Amino acid sequence: MPAVTVENILTLPRIAEPALTARARSVASVTSAPSGHEGEGFPVRRAFAGVDLRALDPFIHMDQMGEVEYAPGEPKGTPWHPHRGFETVTYMIDGIMEHQDSNGGGGSIGGGDTQWMTAGAGILHIETPPEHLVQSGGLFHGVQLWVNLPRENKLAAPRYQDITGSKVALLSSPDGGALVRVIAGEIAGHSGPGSTHTPIALSHSTIAPGARVTLPWNPDFNALVYVLAGAGAVGDERRPVRKGQLAVFGHSGDTITIAANDTQDANTESLEVFVLGGKPIREPVAMAGPFVMNTRAEVLQAFEDFQAGRLGSIPAAHEAIN
Repeated sequence: MPAVTVENILTLPRIAEPALTARARSVASVTSAPSGHEGEGFPVRRAFAGVDLRALDPFIHMDQMGEVEYAPGEPKGTPWHPHRGFETVTYMIDGIMEHQDSNGGGGSIGGGDTQWMTAGAGILHIETPPEHLVQSGGLFHGVQLWVNLPRENKLAAPRYQDITGSKVALLSSPDGGALVRVIAGEIAGHSGPGSTHTPIALSHSTIAPGARVTLPWNPDFNALVYVLAGAGAVGDERRPVRKGQLAVFGHSGDTITIAANDTQDANTESLEVFVLGGKPIREPVAMAGPFVMNTRAEVLQAFEDFQAGRLGSIPAAHEAIN
């Protein structure tokens, strides 16, 4: 699990120890993600399955893609498909994914890179492994997150951000036991490169066996920790968590704590966690397939606009979105 690493973690900016007056958040729930398949058949874990949307707000959906070792000819992606009303965030840990969309955005991302697509008023896109990876096979692992847009931005102009791993902010826990990669938002006074319509914080942390990290957390944000690999504990109450589980913290408090078990399994060197939170939008959510709107009528309109070709064209034609 390479993502973004550093030769000497002790050269990075340190996250300060929490103030004596800091209030730790407790853990509200821990759930296990069921397995499924997406797109042309690549395996995923549905990270948010069974969790009330009110606890996830402003997030809508998250899949852990893989971790899977493909044989030659096996790598899969998604066909062209539409979106409206939210943002998709694709973070690659291992392997390569290529993106194209009807707004002219596109690029290739590998370990530690992120594609951030604002669907807004409507867009068509496709995500596929490059041909050389299809031929060779290899390890494939990543995360796709859906971030809701508030009503005022539902029909914003689509945009695409290509965030290479070299742009993320890298931080260390006070003792050097945890590497924190800030992809978007702000953590401990350091901002990630992702530009968001909805105020959020998004990071990937690697925590060495036996180490722990306490992150200062915006009191206006919810707080979620998803375990990508390994095993450990969350909260001051040390609630056990393992690969494929999501911990939802309560809303009261301004720090969250994550600790790695002293020993990990043979396939995992460290505890790997995706840590995210955001300011709840608190608006009605009407969701069906690839559309996330405020009302059922708006979702039906999105389907009608897609069928009428009003969400874009292939190849990109910017004037096609009205």
